[in-house]
Amino acid sequence: MTSESILGVVYSPGSINPEQPIMDITALKDLGIRFIRLQFVDLTNNVRYRVIPIAYFEKMLASPRPSIAIAAAILGVVYLHIADGFTTDTEYLYVPDMSSVRVLQYKPGHASVLGWFEEKTAVVGSDGQLSSQVDLCPRRILHQVAETARDVSEVEFLVGFETEFILLSSTNPITTIHNLEGYSNTLALPTGSLAERVLEEIVDALEKSGIEVQMYHAEAAPGQYEIATGPLPPLQACDALVHTRETIYNVANKHGLRATLAPRIHDYSCGTGAHTHISVHSTNPDSPPKGVTLSNLESSFLTGLLDHLPATLAFTMPLPASYKRMEDGIFSGGTYVCWATNSREVPVRLCNAASPGARNFEIKQIDGTSNPYLALAAVLGAGALGICRGGELTMKDCQGPSAAERGEEGRRALGITERLPLSWEEARKRMRESAAMKEVFGQGVIEKYLSVNKVLAEALDEPKDEAAKATLLVEMF
Repeated sequence: MTSESILGVVYSPGSINPEQPIMDITALKDLGIRFIRLQFVDLTNNVRYRVIPIAYFEKMLASPRPSIAIAAAILGVVYLHIADGFTTDTEYLYVPDMSSVRVLQYKPGHASVLGWFEEKTAVVGSDGQLSSQVDLCPRRILHQVAETARDVSEVEFLVGFETEFILLSSTNPITTIHNLEGYSNTLALPTGSLAERVLEEIVDALEKSGIEVQMYHAEAAPGQYEIATGPLPPLQACDALVHTRETIYNVANKHGLRATLAPRIHDYSCGTGAHTHISVHSTNPDSPPKGVTLSNLESSFLTGLLDHLPATLAFTMPLPASYKRMEDGIFSGGTYVCWATNSREVPVRLCNAASPGARNFEIKQIDGTSNPYLALAAVLGAGALGICRGGELTMKDCQGPSAAERGEEGRRALGITERLPLSWEEARKRMRESAAMKEVFGQGVIEKYLSVNKVLAEALDEPKDEAAKATLLVEMF
């Protein structure tokens, strides 16, 4: 391998310190923090929080079981509609995870903390053992997927996100900050413009909060921008993504704008995704190094991911509106189950293929309306099953013409035989039928998620005309 073939910045689990230094109450007070926002992300990807004065938060941390009580139904409530399978007569505890503390640059005096849902008293879990863990806790689900992969298959993952969003000057009617379709175009981000001030303030806030920003630029749709952040272990990556999105929303709001992650608001231009980059690393020091071709771990991960990709979409593309991006020829990943080196017309793109230290898989069929913990758990869980079972990659690299352009015979020659779900209804059906997703999440979690997901779709469909539906979507996401 020549030096010319080594591309990109090299990351490894050992080179990344995934946790910010844990700040105690004294450190937070020294920084002028007066309020703690104890946050969680519900099953509909709404970020919810309770604001706690730091004096009381200090008392809470000193208590025998630091936590606040939250109605268990909160994970299944959409606009006061309670999904089937949830009840208002029980409570969970929400326990702060102090390793997730981040100072909010957009709100002086405030810091955010994420946590874990727990039962008030231990119950018999899915494994038949007494446990206080809540199976439906999104952060816990992702944590367990990553831990199982490490313990069973000796593999770790690093994950980085591209956050695409559109800046709106009005949500009713929907009006973008400008009408220029300006992918990386300087005219879409001119010096002194409102867009430039907003983007710089967002990036400054992220960097000061400890999140690595790799780049930002104008994207292809009117008013659309992207911020790419550096890789972290799965749980910390999703925590950072939640903080990134909250920073984008709040900074935009300070400037009189609304930032939206809605999947596609213009039929004539590209949609908005949450492209996810995943690298696969062995924890076994005797594992052979990665070469120019995929390692055995990478090949097995890719095999598992491709085998189960259609069943993940109900998590990664959770709304009927998500499927407006499911088209060929608009650089959103296409509609066929396949992979390729560098192509934007595949759902799984291999990036930096010849550079082992920078090589990663970009998953394109994820959008910003998905709960990031559940979406990533689905994707990593599918890939981890491939690794655990020693899956052998038989599908060939779909370089050159896209799968849609090749025709049935051309696709078959590469081993491309399946299409992704093209609708919300089909994606839900594929998840419900998937033994793999039940193995990753458990039957109970699948059923409760689908129940909430149905109520969410019905709520978004309640407005009588299409313009009102679109306004509700961009105001909710």
